[in-house]
Amino acid sequence: MFDALGLDYEKAFASSEAHRASLRWLLERLAPGSRVLDAGCGTGRPTAAALADAGHRVLGVDVSPVMVELAARQVPGAEFRRADIRELPLEDGAFDAACAYFSLLQMDRAQQEAVVGRLARAVRPGGFVALATVPVDIEGAEGLFMGQPVRVTSFGADAFEDVAVRAGLAVLAREHAEFAPAHPEAVPEPHLFLHCRRPAR
Repeated sequence: MFDALGLDYEKAFASSEAHRASLRWLLERLAPGSRVLDAGCGTGRPTAAALADAGHRVLGVDVSPVMVELAARQVPGAEFRRADIRELPLEDGAFDAACAYFSLLQMDRAQQEAVVGRLARAVRPGGFVALATVPVDIEGAEGLFMGQPVRVTSFGADAFEDVAVRAGLAVLAREHAEFAPAHPEAVPEPHLFLHCRRPAR
């Protein structure tokens, strides 16, 4: 799906003020030159671009070769790798922060829980994790997203927060927004942003 969407996905979601506010939240808390993992980096914008432009060392990971190619071209100040975040070897505490903006929705619930747990362990104690999803209680729902067939699984807002807590994260802030993607075949959708921290030892 994301191979087919390419830059159309970026254009549809580029105006999300809530996403940019989440990035500002993260940037305000990172020490200079922090190492950040962007899980499901897409085209590299806005997440990897904002982090790299602020001087942080970014590793962006995505399963879509089209997205990785676009990201590498658009954000030369970051490193990008085609990989599956469910399988990518991640050293415990190797990053100062990690983020997953809307990149869990094509996984089943067990996989989403596992990935959030992997991200929580990948950041150092005291490090930050930013998560975003569409907070709807659905499992394996099939439909169209921007004209492309897709199967989506998600959690309601409270249940998604519980996923973060079970992963060992402290949820510091929870932000809700309603967003209408700039695409004729997209519909308004709720967005949930969780700003979390791995407790210091």
